[in-house]
Amino acid sequence: MKLITAVIRPERVQQVKEALFQAGISGITLGRVSGHGGEQEVVEHYRGTRVMVEFRDKVEVRMAVSEPFVQAAIDAICHGARTGEVGDGKIFVQPLEQVVRIRTGERDNAALTPVTETRLTPA
Repeated sequence: MKLITAVIRPERVQQVKEALFQAGISGITLGRVSGHGGEQEVVEHYRGTRVMVEFRDKVEVRMAVSEPFVQAAIDAICHGARTGEVGDGKIFVQPLEQVVRIRTGERDNAALTPVTETRLTPA
């Protein structure tokens, strides 16, 4: 099991969500975050004052997946998020020691959103 965290552009959330759903991955969590990466700083004017924008708004997408879905999730995120410009984001893959579904007490792979591996085959 892996925890996949992607930091992407806010305007690409819909494309990433659709790509993940098409890959059979529907259990996702979204959060608004700010960050600074390879993008250049921008100087804006606010009420007559020059302001340097150092941090950009981003969206963090998190999902726990079983091993067969790791590469499918990475491919789906890349497909949905890529614009070819600096600032498209990053994907982080971390091992998960344990997952527990609170409602039923199911653990590990059984606690992940049930999806069959047959959906991994290209259409």
